Amino acid sequence: MKGLGTDEDSIMKLLTSRSNSQRQQIKAAYKTLHGKDLVGDLQGELGGKFETLVVALMTPPILYDVTSLRNAIKGAGTDEKVLIEILSSRTAQQIKDITAAYRQEYNKNLEEDVTGDTSGHFRRLLVILLQASRQQGVQEGNIETDAQTLFSAGEKKFGTDEEQFITILGNRSAEHLRRVFAAYMKLAGYEMEESVQRETSGGLRDLLLAVVKCARSVPAYFAETLYYSMKGGGTDDQTLIRVMASRSEVDMLDIRADYRRLFAKSLHSAIQGDTSGDYRKALLLLCGGNDA
Repeated sequence: MKGLGTDEDSIMKLLTSRSNSQRQQIKAAYKTLHGKDLVGDLQGELGGKFETLVVALMTPPILYDVTSLRNAIKGAGTDEKVLIEILSSRTAQQIKDITAAYRQEYNKNLEEDVTGDTSGHFRRLLVILLQASRQQGVQEGNIETDAQTLFSAGEKKFGTDEEQFITILGNRSAEHLRRVFAAYMKLAGYEMEESVQRETSGGLRDLLLAVVKCARSVPAYFAETLYYSMKGGGTDDQTLIRVMASRSEVDMLDIRADYRRLFAKSLHSAIQGDTSGDYRKALLLLCGGNDA
């Protein structure tokens, strides 16, 4: 960064080839050596989407989620997409850490902020997810009953009993839900996702779908999220950056494999075709290989 111009290539190669905890050590050492804030210096040198991505990579994972949630809630309107993505895909421990870090960072209660900004059944399910207290393991005795309850609450009756959907999908473990979905398919003749699509609407539908997809497979959920962020005209860069930065050390290889399986093309080629410049180069480094 010294002198005229910036060597973006060196910056991106260095940062994408280090883990987040290593980046935190580099940030601390930079301050010790140069008496300056590395992130501030990077922001001064870079611009646009590339800068947004680099700042995301320099932020500790929990703090990144906390900042994303805060930005989704504050101001006019709520970015429901961000609330849905984070709260349905993170582990119970991560949700607990997020809640604690949110209080520390903003001196506010995440649940109160979320409830103040949302309403109805959508709000109810978000609050359940924020409790991070899903049951553990599989309750063999409840699989059939849960499937039957979901069937009776939706496809079988006129109108929908959203409460039942929220209670079962919000509180059972992922492995239990996978068994319930199989039983439901036998009973109703529909996949759980199809019924959620038909029986619910708006924010609640989007949240329930995310919960169902994450119970089936978190990497497949993110593969799909990435696909839709780049599909059609224009790119949802916020989502693309958030997913690539937050999953790069978690399940990127699985996401890549699921992307290839679901969409018959590689994530690498999708990014290649949809982005440009240093931003594209950095995203491709995070993606890694091309599963062409």
